[in-house]
Amino acid sequence: MKLLSKQQKTFFEEEGYLVIDNLLNEAEVTYYSNLYDSFLDNRIDASNYRSDLSGSDDATKENITQIMVPSKLVPELLEKALHIKCLRMAQELMGDDIALDFDMLINKAPNTNTITPWHQDAAYWIDMPDKRAASCWVAIDRAYKENGCMWYTPKSHLSEVLQHEQTGNKGALKCEGSEENSMCIELTPGSCVFHHGGTLHYSRGNSTDDNRRAIITNFRPKAMIALERSKGVDHTGERKVKS
Repeated sequence: MKLLSKQQKTFFEEEGYLVIDNLLNEAEVTYYSNLYDSFLDNRIDASNYRSDLSGSDDATKENITQIMVPSKLVPELLEKALHIKCLRMAQELMGDDIALDFDMLINKAPNTNTITPWHQDAAYWIDMPDKRAASCWVAIDRAYKENGCMWYTPKSHLSEVLQHEQTGNKGALKCEGSEENSMCIELTPGSCVFHHGGTLHYSRGNSTDDNRRAIITNFRPKAMIALERSKGVDHTGERKVKS
């Protein structure tokens, strides 16, 4: 059974993003919420894959926590609803040869008020002969303007990738963008938004007492994943311990 309508697929192709309400039910959201907290409070040791995207030098507080490849640390995630549904939808949007490239957790902690700058994911990647790629951003908490929900610039994926530059955030990239011509995507827990690899996006900082937890899955053709790996491209973010 198809999970997406023809109209939804057309919207994604034309606009570069697609909102899916209620991807997860209440019980599933509770499962992911509890697991997420196990990562954040270090009951699951993700130290080799964990960083603060804000680039802050304050080691006592993470503003934007990023944990790469949670499914590598908890393989059962691959058999749970989020990964299964997101993969099926990604295949419906882009083709049956689409596979999971990597996953990650990103949380904007309460009262950190640190933006994620405007950027396109494709700016981080090597030039690929097949540029099909999408990410699925699943809200575990309610995502709204004040706690840092996502903003997308419609149709930006139809143009060439913009010029990006490094910020002070330890290698994070940024480019020019504006809320004025973009869509603010507020989500309830368990809802999600797909966006194309070339879609311009950003999020405000979190000025609230709430977390803004999200689980992101990233997809591209199996052949392109294999090509990346053959060129030594590694999305895990793993920090190697020197002996």
